[in-house]
Amino acid sequence: MDIHKNAPLTPKGREAMVRSVVERGLSKAAAARQFNTTPKTVAKWVKRFHAEGVDGLRDRSSRPHSLPSQTPAATCTTVEALRRQRYTGKQIAVELGISPATVSRILYRLGLNRLAALEPAEPIRRYQRENPGELIHIDIKKPGKFNRIGHRITGDPTGQSNLRSRGKGPGWGYVHVCIDDASRIAFSQVMKNEKRGCAVAFLKAAVAYYASLGVTVERVMTDNGSCYKSFAFRRACKRLGLKHIRTKPYTPKTNGKAERFIQTSLREWAYAQAYNTSKERAAELPRWLHRYNWHRPHGSIGSKPPISRLGLVRNNLLRLHN
Repeated sequence: MDIHKNAPLTPKGREAMVRSVVERGLSKAAAARQFNTTPKTVAKWVKRFHAEGVDGLRDRSSRPHSLPSQTPAATCTTVEALRRQRYTGKQIAVELGISPATVSRILYRLGLNRLAALEPAEPIRRYQRENPGELIHIDIKKPGKFNRIGHRITGDPTGQSNLRSRGKGPGWGYVHVCIDDASRIAFSQVMKNEKRGCAVAFLKAAVAYYASLGVTVERVMTDNGSCYKSFAFRRACKRLGLKHIRTKPYTPKTNGKAERFIQTSLREWAYAQAYNTSKERAAELPRWLHRYNWHRPHGSIGSKPPISRLGLVRNNLLRLHN
């Protein structure tokens, strides 16, 4: 219960008022004047104090002891049963001869006011490949380019982001990302665009990167972007000996590890500090990736860095693992 900061009759105030009457012998009228209330109120709290002690001075629920007009429990049960047969609120009201507003209140109380609540929750499916290289996830993120500190740092939304939305700004960057399903070792590059040429070039670079760590890539999972559906990407997968898997349309959680890595990279790299230009931000990416793979503890693999899944130890030599 919210109590006004200057309220005189909080439980402690009531106790002081009652004790002034019971222990100090003050009359109810005098106590009422002293505590800025009425003698009737003083008498009420004194009576409760005599009956229940200090506990009787606490606030009680204002809910009535009985509700003669309350909808019977049997009716509520019938409303629930009809709702589970996918009846609408108005249909239930007509069927039972009660007000639609009453039906609405009952359904809200039962948590069945939305039809979606009748559908069983889809179980969370978590999977992880056994060995590094069995499956890599690839995706693309498009952060905006900039030639001065952006609105996420300055808090000014009228700058380059506004110009970019009208086609007059510096444009967009294209960050291609890749993460290994088993080890969570990641690879990323800033490319010119999201077209098939860059997608193929990134795929080759990613496979080469994992090969430098002794990992042979077997499968690649992507979404249904046009660059990944192109014949050029298909031929590249065939030449590299990769099986290409595409996600179910409109189901980004299928490629969830890539989606989650994108969120991490945005938080810890792209928007972690005030870069003066997007080129400066791109130059920081290899260094951040090295920290991510070799030093940063990863929650889903026992708070160890991803590289530990290959049996390697932390390495501070960035140039060896770009």
